[in-house]
Amino acid sequence: MRAGIAFPAALSSLLLFACLLRLAARGALRTRSWQEETEAATDVTPKGFRILRAPVAFVQLATHPGNRTTHKNAIYQLEQASKCKEMQDNIWSSSIKKKRYSEDYYLQIVTKIQNCTWKRRPGEFTKFRSELASCCDAVHNLIASQNNTLLGSNMSYEVDNKKTILITEDIFRMLPESPPFLGYPFKHCAVVGNGGILKNSSCGAEIDNSDFVFRCNLPPTIGSVSKDVGNKTNLVTVNPSIIAQRYNKLNEKKVTFLENMASYGNAFLLLPAFSFKSNTAASFKVYHTLQEFRAKQRAIFFHPRYLKSLAQFWRTKGVKAYRLSSGFMIASAAVELCENVKLYGFWPFSKTTEEMPISHHYYDNQLPKPGFHAMPKEYNQILQLHGKGILKLQFGKCDSDEKGRSDSSKMKHFSLSKYQGISAFSATPGEGQEAAIPRICTLLPKRGMCMN
Repeated sequence: MRAGIAFPAALSSLLLFACLLRLAARGALRTRSWQEETEAATDVTPKGFRILRAPVAFVQLATHPGNRTTHKNAIYQLEQASKCKEMQDNIWSSSIKKKRYSEDYYLQIVTKIQNCTWKRRPGEFTKFRSELASCCDAVHNLIASQNNTLLGSNMSYEVDNKKTILITEDIFRMLPESPPFLGYPFKHCAVVGNGGILKNSSCGAEIDNSDFVFRCNLPPTIGSVSKDVGNKTNLVTVNPSIIAQRYNKLNEKKVTFLENMASYGNAFLLLPAFSFKSNTAASFKVYHTLQEFRAKQRAIFFHPRYLKSLAQFWRTKGVKAYRLSSGFMIASAAVELCENVKLYGFWPFSKTTEEMPISHHYYDNQLPKPGFHAMPKEYNQILQLHGKGILKLQFGKCDSDEKGRSDSSKMKHFSLSKYQGISAFSATPGEGQEAAIPRICTLLPKRGMCMN
């Protein structure tokens, strides 16, 4: 009798145990499914979801200070990212409607943007670069070359577009055989403006650690300013008015000019020879002076077609001015020529966000001609590019302890294809490197080598 009762009881216990195991397995599957779905729908790290994935975890979260802190940080980061995105969208939409420039208005924008963490967005970068390449193509058209300029043709000036210049044999020989950017895209580029915000910024080391450094309008780079602005220069723009004012159009002061140019090493001097007819003679004089004295620097010229196309591109985005500033031109070109672009010294304001007055340039307080450039509109576009993760804008001081990228000091070798008066950047990957790695070389004095 007892054996007959014991057997059904044992069987019932086994069935109950099997049911419990099955229910537990279903619960685990539901937990994993919830985690996978949640991770797919958000950007929060898997670690954060491991903390939140089961009811037990909420008990642990409530009782363990470390878990509670991690959860709060994750939620805070999500909230901040959402606020920054919403803030930036509001700024761009309202600034488009805003017709009049207010310095305080833009300083408020900058203050808000500074509170948001910058992140490079490859998708936005690629999209914008493609837009620029379609309209302007800096790689092939930024510089007037024998490849994009016909011998014997009449070239129209950029601004004086009703006037033309005949491309004679002499002028044609002054042009490089091909643009000097065959080794693009360059890995890390610094575009250095001349804003007074660079004073006491300690950005010099960071700028010099870049692979390619663009500068504008022959700024000073030696002496005490170098700690803030660096001294490395690969390309510097030259306004012909500077040649007239500082060097008497090179009718005199050639030695002074050459001594000053020596501070730029092997840099290209980029001149707008074909923007205004009045620019041509001074630009050509710079070229011939450098050639005559066999200077390390080389004079090259903006192609007017590129500048016209670029002006039209930005006009469609609301930047309407008599002419774009040289800094804005170079920043635009850098997006096409470089993989990572960082801007320094771009600050068209008379004070900082802390209401401290600053000079217009880091070396003087000479203001631009009123109405000649659309600085506020240009800066608004730069802020948008920063907000979209296309380029990075340095707002204030740099980290003085910046040691740079670990690979910046490694030597890489290149084959340089030569043409009339200029060296093309024709890069060959170093041993063990992938061919797709962007490279740039800076010509070393008296050596046929390049370094990263």
